[in-house]
This record gives sequence, C-alpha cells and structure tokens, in this order.
Amino acid sequence: MAGLFDHLAGHRAEHHAQRFIARLMDQVGAAGLAAAASVPALLAAVDQHAAGVRDILLLGVEGSAAAAGAVLLAGYAKGLLDEAGTDGGRLRAAAEECWHRADWLTVRVLAICALSRDDDWRRPVMPLQPAA
Repeated sequence: MAGLFDHLAGHRAEHHAQRFIARLMDQVGAAGLAAAASVPALLAAVDQHAAGVRDILLLGVEGSAAAAGAVLLAGYAKGLLDEAGTDGGRLRAAAEECWHRADWLTVRVLAICALSRDDDWRRPVMPLQPAA
C-alpha cells in the first residue's frame, strides 16, 4: 500500500513541477528563447548553461535517476530564483529589450526552460572516442 501512496506523491510533485515550469516559460522562457533564436551569442550562452544544468542535476544530485525530470528542473530553478529574491516576471522585465545583455541568472533560467522542452535532456552525453 505504501508503494501506491509513494507513486501518488511523486505524481503530485511532478504535476506541481510542470506547472511551475509552464509559468516560468510564460514569464520569461518563451520570450527569451525566441530572442535567443535570433541572437547567436545568447543562444550559445543558453546552450552552455544547459550543459551545466544537465551536469549538475544528473551528476550532482543524489537520487536524480529516480526523480522526474520536471521535478529536478523546477527544484533547481526555484532554488536559484529564491536565492536571488526574484521571479521569472522580474527577469523578463529586466531583459525585455536587451536580451543580448541578459545576466547570468536570466540565461540560467532560459537554459532550464530550454531543457524542459527537450525530452532527451536526461540521456547521458557520451564522451568523444579517440579515432583509431
């Protein structure tokens, strides 16, 4: 019986995480990622941050293999925003007309939003093999 309740608790956490990420996408992600599509330097920065977030969540979070991807991403984003004392709406307001000058936190949140769109973000990246 406990297994059933564990599953329900996990499903509820995933649902809340998905809602949090959807709200973040509405507040800052959609506009920022659209801007990144036309600003190569911003797109490169988002890609680099996404790789960093992926590494932190997959290699630096104990038990991450058992957690839903949305829960990991939302937890990380919420922690960053709470620590900074801000939210997605304030990030967007600060960067609205000058995405090319977005600060570290804004780019990190954009990276989280980008990862949330990618179902394969948790797949391990294989290191390049030396040519034989």
